[in-house]
Amino acid sequence: MADIIRLLPDHVANQIAAGEVVQRPASVVKELIENAIDAKASIIKLIVKDGGKSLIQVVDDGMGMSATDARLSFERHATSKITDAQDLFNLNTKGFRGEALASIAAIAHVDMQTRTENQELGTQLRIEGSKVVMQEPTVAPKGTSVAVKNLFFNIPARRNFLKSNQVELRHITDEFHRVALAHPNIGFHFFNNGFELFNLPKTNLRQRIVHVFGSKMNERLVPVEEETQVAKISGFICKPEFAKKSRGSQFFFANDRFIKSPYLHHAVMAAFEGLIKPDTVPGYFLYLQVAANSIDINIHPTKTEVKFDDENTLYAILRSAVKHALGQFNVAPALDFERDPNLDPPYAYQRKGAVMPKVTFDADFNPFEEKSGPEGVRRASQRTSAKGWENLYTGLETIASHEFQGNSVETAPTEKLFDDTDETVLHDVSTFQLRRKYIVTTIKSGLLVIDQNRAHQRVLFEQFLREMTIDEGLSQQLLFPLELNFSSEELRLLKEIEENLRSMGFSFTYRANGPLSVEGVPLSAERGDIQQLLDELIAGYREGISHGELSPAEILARTLSKALAVKNGEALAAESQLALVNGLFSCKEPMLSPFQKMTYITISESDIDKKFR
Repeated sequence: MADIIRLLPDHVANQIAAGEVVQRPASVVKELIENAIDAKASIIKLIVKDGGKSLIQVVDDGMGMSATDARLSFERHATSKITDAQDLFNLNTKGFRGEALASIAAIAHVDMQTRTENQELGTQLRIEGSKVVMQEPTVAPKGTSVAVKNLFFNIPARRNFLKSNQVELRHITDEFHRVALAHPNIGFHFFNNGFELFNLPKTNLRQRIVHVFGSKMNERLVPVEEETQVAKISGFICKPEFAKKSRGSQFFFANDRFIKSPYLHHAVMAAFEGLIKPDTVPGYFLYLQVAANSIDINIHPTKTEVKFDDENTLYAILRSAVKHALGQFNVAPALDFERDPNLDPPYAYQRKGAVMPKVTFDADFNPFEEKSGPEGVRRASQRTSAKGWENLYTGLETIASHEFQGNSVETAPTEKLFDDTDETVLHDVSTFQLRRKYIVTTIKSGLLVIDQNRAHQRVLFEQFLREMTIDEGLSQQLLFPLELNFSSEELRLLKEIEENLRSMGFSFTYRANGPLSVEGVPLSAERGDIQQLLDELIAGYREGISHGELSPAEILARTLSKALAVKNGEALAAESQLALVNGLFSCKEPMLSPFQKMTYITISESDIDKKFR
């Protein structure tokens, strides 16, 4: 039998490695920025075009590389970070495997310019699909510039799996946030299609968080500080009243590296227990400093999943630190046994005794007693005689027997909600609310039980979709415009969905370097919290485009319907119950909510009969 095992060519091996390192444009951004940080850069610029598909460029002012190092950096397993296997257990740098540049160059066009501080000329290197096309001296500033163009140009199948430009830009922005938050001592600039999205100067941690997430974040932050022999914990948590239903502001950093840890997240949730609603998540920015030999960051190619030597102790320390911060800054409720002097009686009444109130009444008064004289006449005139009360019920037996003869009752005809041929015909329009959660009414075959929250979501969902389609959403103009603050990233997302929001009834204007002025809102949202509503719209849109399964209009309609729908626990008047039933069954898809959950169930008469057997 002939030998069948052979070594793979280098370009094939590089493409296979690229599948582990480069999943999407955001992976390239992460690797290039981490290399710039390891090069001790003080200013890093990120330039992106078309969601990273056409161009990803990272420019830094770090140490730079010589001509030999520049060429060698694109070889597999070439790195300056480690020398032997023991160094893997004492890592203090971002990259260390030496596969990032080799993997990127295998599936893209790469152009690098680099120069060290003591060199007069730099080096320019151009690689296409692992092949060095050009290397020559060039004039370049100190530092390194790496431009990655036409990602996955030689792997069409991988390129077809990329999402839209908006989705890929969302992932790039997430990676940028993680790196920028981990290094507030480095200035960052982020450009997308020629427009500057972020300009983050060197600052402290609190100001970096505010610059990334907007000025409204400043009032929400509560500092956390704890130092033990196992770990040093610092950072900020958000106040419980600002907890949200969707995730987005939860960040863990271990030794200045972003990590994902469901176990540590549970520790934070345990500290917030009893302070937030069960379906909400608090925001936090927590930084852990542990010994380099007590953490393993090499268990996953993306290096976001790590393993701590003593996770149980770290869990207890983190939970205690968050609880201490909540209590120290009077965020957590506490019992106060001190006497409130405002509740004391006034000084002039402190020494006065209790006085029995005087009540005057006529003990001899009898309303049924007939008295002669003027007093008797006056009392008799103030009351009605009780004699003859039996005459009020005379003849009722005859009327009752006449009207109820034959066990039939004539009532006014009622309007039917559905056609008689429909299974869900309501023969009686009467409804009642069960535990302020369900609306119960009768149909031809038995009972109809409707979830009021899901049903209203379906009604609003189709209403908003219709308004965005025909652009006829009604708007309630505000007497005094609301001034709302949003971060630059949130304003960018609002501009992406501006047309749909205006079709639904929103009216707002942008101000240069200022708050957003909301001048009108949809009729169904005029009584709600507009700031919270727009926050939920932005969060829902951000999460929706990350999955890429729904159109922007559907994402907005679904998010807004969930925010404005009547909640379980709210009492509804009979007219509102009937209107909701009519509105539900006039929808195109009444059976399912916008989130694909059942809106109603039917209980047949036979099912009820079985309960009595």
